[in-house]
Amino acid sequence: MYRFGKAAVNISVINMRTVSSCHVGQAMRQVRHGSNLPQNFHSKYGAGVLVSGAIFCTAVWGYVLTSTGITWNLSPVGKIQPKPWREE
Repeated sequence: MYRFGKAAVNISVINMRTVSSCHVGQAMRQVRHGSNLPQNFHSKYGAGVLVSGAIFCTAVWGYVLTSTGITWNLSPVGKIQPKPWREE
């Protein structure tokens, strides 16, 4: 998590320098250019794998929650009764 935070701050500082040193439209054009490197598996199929995994996970949990017949017992309201008072 520390590395992620450090990288996020570094990127925001770099973007602030880019925007403050040149025109906003020029900065946006610099960010939008494509790479000349060949695409790897993640850049080609990453979004598709992520979306299909989310759909699959949602479908499986939907089936588990609705069709398996599991009694979830989420709330004890109305199910727990106090014991009758005993006088000694």
